[in-house]
Amino acid sequence: MTKVDRRILKSQSSIKTAFLELMSEKSFDEITVQDIADKANVGRRTVYLHYLDKYDLLDKLIEEHFNELRRLCKLSAELSFVDATVVWFEYFEKNHSFFSTIIASKGAASFRRGFLKLVIEELEVELNIKEGVNKGLSKDIVVKFFGTAVVGIVEAYFSNEITDPARAVAEQVGLLLEKNF
Repeated sequence: MTKVDRRILKSQSSIKTAFLELMSEKSFDEITVQDIADKANVGRRTVYLHYLDKYDLLDKLIEEHFNELRRLCKLSAELSFVDATVVWFEYFEKNHSFFSTIIASKGAASFRRGFLKLVIEELEVELNIKEGVNKGLSKDIVVKFFGTAVVGIVEAYFSNEITDPARAVAEQVGLLLEKNF
């Protein structure tokens, strides 16, 4: 096991935090690497040491969250849709700042595509079109339909179009999935 220098982790954490704060203050297009460096209290070279540019930083942040959501899916594989969805929404709440900022920013389209792909991949595992409520339906249409619905609900939750508590939203989404999968 390789030992990671704590200074590297601290620099990366500072850069990520600064970037998220900047994204909540101004549009992604307006943010410069110098802005990120200044806010993180590091040099521009330090930012470039860890990330190619602000796009790479955004992509890496998004990928970290997607990887964690995949991990949570694996851990929740034996749970009901309701309980598994609650696990996801607890993660969303724990990382509310990131998700609300990314959904409100210009990075939202990239995030949405990746998030939809992730949700569809997870739903495909559960889908049965040979029997039950989805018997005879197109697998692609069913997973796209429910994947788009889940992503839309998450976006609506973080953009405050849905004001119910996270747990209530998660339970209802989970129930809808249980009834249809």
